[in-house]
Amino acid sequence: MHEVNWGIHVILYLFLAGLGAGAVVVSGSVLLRKGGFGSSRFAVARWGALIGPIPAMLGTFLLVFELGQPFRALNLFKVINLSPMSIGSWFLVLFIFFSLLYALTFLPRSAGPGDRLARMRRTLAWICVPSGIGVAIYTGILLGAMPARPFWNSPILAGLFLLSAVSSGVAVILLMGVFFRRKSTDPAVRDDYHNSAYLLTATDAIILGGELVIIFLFLLFAQLTIGDVRYAVAEILPGGQLAMPFWVLVVGFGVFIPFVIEIIEIRPRLLSGGVFRSRMAVEVVVPILILIGGFTLRYVVVIAGQISASAAL
Repeated sequence: MHEVNWGIHVILYLFLAGLGAGAVVVSGSVLLRKGGFGSSRFAVARWGALIGPIPAMLGTFLLVFELGQPFRALNLFKVINLSPMSIGSWFLVLFIFFSLLYALTFLPRSAGPGDRLARMRRTLAWICVPSGIGVAIYTGILLGAMPARPFWNSPILAGLFLLSAVSSGVAVILLMGVFFRRKSTDPAVRDDYHNSAYLLTATDAIILGGELVIIFLFLLFAQLTIGDVRYAVAEILPGGQLAMPFWVLVVGFGVFIPFVIEIIEIRPRLLSGGVFRSRMAVEVVVPILILIGGFTLRYVVVIAGQISASAAL
């Protein structure tokens, strides 16, 4: 019987912290980008900013709850050192603080490009983008810093978590666009909406393609490594205990199928400059698949790291 000490709370923390960080990174990147999004750029940035802090705070609460004695979490902030736990904890706190300030600049009804908060908003975006990237990477480094868990002991895991987090951020912003931005009857607004949807979809296709490459490199690194790492990865290879959720839900439904659909969607405009018209069914189904894949990725990684280490003893 394999002993699994880290369960659903840790898995949800890794997923929600990555999702929140990814949404803010996308928001800040869109806001700081010059041109391309037109007036809808602000709406995309707004939803990413408003969504981002919520899952990050919820995930942090779940992690503290997992400790059993919540006040023990304060010990992480008494000493600043170069341990992944200490650095990551401070990164997370700073990210939540600045992302909340960033979100507040979007709350006034009068908020818009060039308003009185524009300068502050851009300054906070410059802070939130790198701190969000740091949080997304940290969740992978935290696991990778445990040599006793050979499945986690890979330098590639941090990159995989980063790309998955940003893709999840794009996915949740696309979903919010369907429910809150698509309903306008103004043709100009709808054209602008489709323009922003195209750029988000094209960006996500690139990220998903990167995820496929990173997954291949993760498996290749394990196969070229002597000893426990190669043994541990057997848990997600055909015949392994976690092969089905990894290959079906993570690689298949969570990455490959959304990647193919998005490439098909953007191909006419990408290759021939045709008109892009996003379809509601695609804008709902693809993000949901990506979010399911992102959660399952954390589930597989957390569980595989524990059961493989137990089996190796």
